[in-house]
Amino acid sequence: MTDRETGPSGGFRGSIGRTHEESTPWWNTPPAAAPGTPSVIYVMLDDVGFADLGCFGSELATPNIDRLARHGLRYTNFHTTTLCSPSRASLLTGRNHHAIGMRLLSNLDTGFPSGRGCITPAAATVAEILRDRGFNTFCVGKWHLAPTEHTSASGPYDQWPLGRGFERFYGFLEAETDCFHPELTYDNHAIDPPRTPQQGYHLTTDLIDRSISFIRDQSSVTPDKPFFLYLALATAHAPHQAPPEFMARVRGRYDRGWDLVRAERFARQKALGIVPPDTALAPRNAGVLPWDELGDDERRLAARLQEAYAAMIEHTDAEFGRLLAFLEEIGRFDNTLIVFLSDNGASQEGGRQGSVNTTAIQNRVPEDFAHNLSLIDRIGGPEAQSNYPWGWAQVSNTPFKRYKQNTHEGGVRDPLIVHWPAGIAARGELREQFHHVIDITPTVLALLDVPVPEVYRGVAQMPMHGTDMSYSFAQPQAPTTRLTQHFEMFAHRGLWHRGWKAVAYHERGSPYDDDVWELYHLDTDWSECRDLAATMPAKLTELKERFWAEAGRYDVLPLDDRGYALRARVPRPGSPRARSRFTYYPGMAHLPMAVTPPTMNRAHRITAYLAEPLAAHQGVLVALGGVSSGYVLYVKDGHLCYEYNYVGARYRIRSSAPLEADATVLRFVFDKTGDCRGVGRLLVGEREVGATEFPAVLPFFHGWHGLDIGRDALSPVSHDYNGSFPFSGRIARVVYDLAPSEDVMLFEPVD
Repeated sequence: MTDRETGPSGGFRGSIGRTHEESTPWWNTPPAAAPGTPSVIYVMLDDVGFADLGCFGSELATPNIDRLARHGLRYTNFHTTTLCSPSRASLLTGRNHHAIGMRLLSNLDTGFPSGRGCITPAAATVAEILRDRGFNTFCVGKWHLAPTEHTSASGPYDQWPLGRGFERFYGFLEAETDCFHPELTYDNHAIDPPRTPQQGYHLTTDLIDRSISFIRDQSSVTPDKPFFLYLALATAHAPHQAPPEFMARVRGRYDRGWDLVRAERFARQKALGIVPPDTALAPRNAGVLPWDELGDDERRLAARLQEAYAAMIEHTDAEFGRLLAFLEEIGRFDNTLIVFLSDNGASQEGGRQGSVNTTAIQNRVPEDFAHNLSLIDRIGGPEAQSNYPWGWAQVSNTPFKRYKQNTHEGGVRDPLIVHWPAGIAARGELREQFHHVIDITPTVLALLDVPVPEVYRGVAQMPMHGTDMSYSFAQPQAPTTRLTQHFEMFAHRGLWHRGWKAVAYHERGSPYDDDVWELYHLDTDWSECRDLAATMPAKLTELKERFWAEAGRYDVLPLDDRGYALRARVPRPGSPRARSRFTYYPGMAHLPMAVTPPTMNRAHRITAYLAEPLAAHQGVLVALGGVSSGYVLYVKDGHLCYEYNYVGARYRIRSSAPLEADATVLRFVFDKTGDCRGVGRLLVGEREVGATEFPAVLPFFHGWHGLDIGRDALSPVSHDYNGSFPFSGRIARVVYDLAPSEDVMLFEPVD
């Protein structure tokens, strides 16, 4: 008899003879969590500020979230990275975001190690670690941790959720999505939403349904096995959208204006003990006017934009309550550790007046106030993609100054609730210790008695940068175990050390050395109202030098203040966008925006080759974008049509006469007449059948909705047809030809 080693998982420990009577069987014991091990849920909100939950001082109705606070712990000195992808990467790995390759958004590869747009394999995620320790692992909702040029059906898939430790995924891969028409991915493939808005669809409901489904399936088969659920909701990133009944609930609530609501929240925070009684309310942020200085129409529009935000949060709380009820129903509520947080402070991306079109802000296109006002009754619904103005974002961040993207407290201090009835005795208490998002996963692993691997799948692992904060569960007055934390985003900088904070706001495009550093003693000045830089220059110098030391230690350098839109125009090496001809075939999966042809401000031609003569067929040939921006080439009532949606302004071309029945080559050509303007032409073969001037085209970005062949699948680009308007004939292929650069004015035909 002989012993043999078989398989990649190790040696066979039985024995093998000529027959089974002469052999000894052996089975490898799979990893299993210890009996009684809790399940774990991370719930991450998006762009929800410190003061937006009822249990943190808001007037918003969040009874289910408040219930967690009432029976768990609220952390009032908890911090994040001030931007979405970095906070998510830090949450899942327990490491500082620059050090693991996520200096800002996953949409970009800066060319430096700190900004690859994905998490290095040297930082295993909590899902990877727990999966290998006997947990089932689920990711539901927003991912935004894969290079966005890798998010098509062509992959690569190694940075998708299933490539980073999750066994199941249902959600969206990008930074944002329309909640009525989301770009959904199920495991590793794109799918259409299961219902339409007319049938009552909303993304938040769908995500909670899927979370319950994943847990139900797992608990039905292996009820003693723990699970890890990462539930990353779209709430309340723009666009702010909610079912009509939730919009109705908040109608008129914010007519009293942001100054009064902010003062009310501040008073409530003091009454709840969320902020110390001697805390000052930070002064009004630059650009935020007093409410009573706005015109009547400005107040009316601003109030409605805030209503959409509030309705979205209240709807999310109601849906989240269904998940909590399900956990109770199956007996897994008490022994599930729930960590509930937001990824950064409230967003400044709606601008001074707010927006009904998120693509406009992202392209730096000023919105027409009268046009926005005309859409007031569409705000919150599927026909608008809105974001609120700075004044309401400041309310969300009460009592702090500044916003998301900034390293002042308004950008980095966020609500955190920890709830675990079976493991935490304290109920409804507050904790004031300074902690950071990198501390959560080390805490969870310590509670589960799961070691951090030194090597994961052959890759040496960097140590966890976070610290275990579970000491605070039973010791409300214990000093924090975190002594130092740096912050950096778009060259805004900050350094917290033992209660002191140095912080610098950076004006984009200005010399970094011109930035003015401020100094605050946060232990006695929570809201950064008393700048001590002039009176304590030695202390400021100490913290600034410590910042540079931390920056070198954690790969923060080089400083880089360039915005997303400008850099997104240049595809990274190997990108599917880095060519001038693109050929697409009918039936292909929905194509994410990041891998679509970069036609912005560029001469180009789109040609639809039909597999059979046109005859009486009609429908969409190709569509990109949605209600906020995009374009569509289609046939309707015998005419070839093209519509360009320029952030709500629509340029249409319709062929001068019905097309011949034998037509098989249908084209749109865009020739530039200047920067961000040109002429669009329709052709059948090479014969022109219509043309119009485009006084403006988008410079950077067509929005977050991608491309479909043979239909307009999600949020509609045009109002000229109903539904997805699928093409009734057969398309052979659709070909894009792009001019070699933006400087080329006329497209030269190529066949």
